[in-house]
Formats: sequence, C-alpha cells, structure tokens
Amino acid sequence: MPMVYIQMHEGKDAAYKKSVSEGIHAAMMDVLGVPQDTWDQFFHEHKPGNMVYDPNYFGMPRSPDMMFIHFFFNTRPKEMKDRFFEAVADEVTTRAGLRREDLLMAITEVPWENWWAYGRTVDPATGFDTRMRKQG
Repeated sequence: MPMVYIQMHEGKDAAYKKSVSEGIHAAMMDVLGVPQDTWDQFFHEHKPGNMVYDPNYFGMPRSPDMMFIHFFFNTRPKEMKDRFFEAVADEVTTRAGLRREDLLMAITEVPWENWWAYGRTVDPATGFDTRMRKQG
C-alpha cells in the first residue's frame, strides 16, 4: 500500500497527471509487486515561487516541468529500490514525456506495523499485504 506524493508546478492537465500516475503505478506493480487496486497518489500543484530549486541541480539543467516524487512504503532491499527508481523514470518519461533531468525521487521506508487500511490483511512473516506478488 505505497503512498505517493507528487510535487509539481501548477498548470498540467488531467491527462498529463493520469499519464504520470499510471507510469508510477506500473513501476510499483512490476518492481514492488503491489496489487492493481493499490492506488494512493496525491498530486500537489504549486504556484510560481512555491517550489524552489536550483535550475542546475547536480549540474543538470532543470526546467519548470521539474517534478519531485516522494514514496512511502515498507522496507525493501537496496537493489529493488534501485530498480524501482529506474522503472519509475522509464515509465514517467515514456508515458508523460517528462525529461529524466526534471525528475527527482525519494523513498521513506515505513515499518509494516505503522500502516493501516480497513480490509487489508498482513502476512506476519513478511509484513506485506497478503495479496502482493512475491518479491525478488
């Protein structure tokens, strides 16, 4: 049940946001093994001046399309997170046309016992939703 917060400048239409959302979810299903019906994404649009960043962050030119995606989910191995970051970047650039240079991401790992959703069943051996596809 990952939760995803997408920070971006205001002005993109619903179709663009849907493309971003679908790309993120495709990567979560593919790499993290989340079920199809696990969608918890929140778009936060910012007016000019409310999203401040260096236009050459890490020496790469960033455009006004710059987007920051923050993921919250259970602990995963480093290799899986590396694959996940690449999968999200591939999906979002392909589906929404966002440049890789305009994408920044972070993960906050949350212990499984700190999640709650009515109807969710947790495998006590793994801490993951029992409907999740085996990871690995």
